[in-house]
Amino acid sequence: MTEDRNLARAAEQALDRLGDFDQTFYEGRWYRYAAQADRAARLGAALVELGVKPGDRVVVMLENSPDVSVVYQAILRAGAAITPVIFLLSGEELRRVVSNSEASAIITAPTFLDRVRVAREGAPSVRFIACTGEPQEGTYSVDALAEHALGAIVDRGNDDLALLLYTGGTTGRSKGVMLSHSNVWQAGWAGHELRQPDIVRGIACLPLSHSYGVLGVAVGLHATQQFKSVLMKWFEPKLWLQLAQDHKVQAGAMVPSMIYLLLRQPLEDYDLSELRLIGSGAAPLTAEAREEIKRRLPQIRVGEGYGLTETCGSATSMRYDNIKPGTVGQPVPGSELKICSDTGADLPVGEAGEICIRSGAVMLGYWMDVEQTKLAMRGGWLLTGDIGRLDAEGFVTIVDRKKDIIIRGGFNVYPRDVEEALVEHPAVASAGVIGRPDPIQGEEVVAFVVLRPGASATGEEIVAWSRERLSGYKYPREVHVLPALPLTPVGKLDRKQLRIKLVAAEDAAAKPK
Repeated sequence: MTEDRNLARAAEQALDRLGDFDQTFYEGRWYRYAAQADRAARLGAALVELGVKPGDRVVVMLENSPDVSVVYQAILRAGAAITPVIFLLSGEELRRVVSNSEASAIITAPTFLDRVRVAREGAPSVRFIACTGEPQEGTYSVDALAEHALGAIVDRGNDDLALLLYTGGTTGRSKGVMLSHSNVWQAGWAGHELRQPDIVRGIACLPLSHSYGVLGVAVGLHATQQFKSVLMKWFEPKLWLQLAQDHKVQAGAMVPSMIYLLLRQPLEDYDLSELRLIGSGAAPLTAEAREEIKRRLPQIRVGEGYGLTETCGSATSMRYDNIKPGTVGQPVPGSELKICSDTGADLPVGEAGEICIRSGAVMLGYWMDVEQTKLAMRGGWLLTGDIGRLDAEGFVTIVDRKKDIIIRGGFNVYPRDVEEALVEHPAVASAGVIGRPDPIQGEEVVAFVVLRPGASATGEEIVAWSRERLSGYKYPREVHVLPALPLTPVGKLDRKQLRIKLVAAEDAAAKPK
């Protein structure tokens, strides 16, 4: 008999296993586990009554709060698929997600309601908007809906869609990643298997709309002991340290840019004696940062991992008792990993090639994109587009990225997304975008543009213009105006030459005048 991996039922089973307790601390108060589950069950029944059907996509645009897990569970109980979006998206970017996913509903907060209303225009699939917090005109109140009569879980199979996650941007190469109930269940199980058993207090600062944040929620479905979590609306280093001290936090998951900001703080002024583990993912952590943590907080182990949206954030990880600096760990339980050449041949230990993954967490495919799905999958293996190597113990080292993704603060930025936005500027004829190493964000977005004949605009003006039209993590912080963009012999944008030009520009700026 096939194991039932329905996520809504898994949440009910976790409640039965763990019982009621103070589970989540958020902005001055604790939220009880059973009360949150009850809200989710009632909200799920209300969504069904409002017309949400099995397989529907429901877009969720919320900042971190206890409402997020309630809304996620409610959507799953209604038999629909969660479509989370980061709250940094502009109205136009959100519109593309809503339109592409053919969402039936949007759940948001008052802060983002203006953008959501813009996104709903021209999206006939959206039947209603629900809003957390104070009641808002033209929307349903999530609090009111969560008082609905209890209802049963709408049945969905293991391979039915549970989560539709968009990879970074919403145009060009950005795609909707389809993850089934079984995919998410498997990723959560693998994460639980890697947990240090004596850690029962954590701090969560990653966006719950990001694959890394979603993975944390999935891990909780497999918990066998009560785990208390301090939830932050967003990361702020001083507040993180204060909360870690006050709640005797033992572990926290972060992206490298957050770690770099923490290291700028007076760590020695806080009592972090209970803190034992920091998980780092979404981008490489510098050796310097790792050494500084070891020197200033010697009791802490730093475990790095590697994952993709296509694997629900789960691919490799270090075990708490098997840390190997400079690597991103070994394949997570239930996952296989190999290194392949451009022709698809398996490569031996120590040789660099494309990282390929096979596991129960690998996506169903890309939403309404059969062609891209075929390119990404080969014989059951996911071709990641990332370059790495395996050592004799199975530890993975990331060498480079085959794709041109820029990872800023743990978020994927697709150069083509930014380039397409820049050429909408009335003075810009063409654009090329690359990443520049940055000590805080990991990488920073830098653009090169060619102006239209007779047009004039400064780099600063174009930065200001793009800031109004692109997400906060996506708009370029630097724009350089060139007479022409460098091209390869076959006429493609030569990003290598752009990087050379950037180094030359930085060297020129650094010279004394």
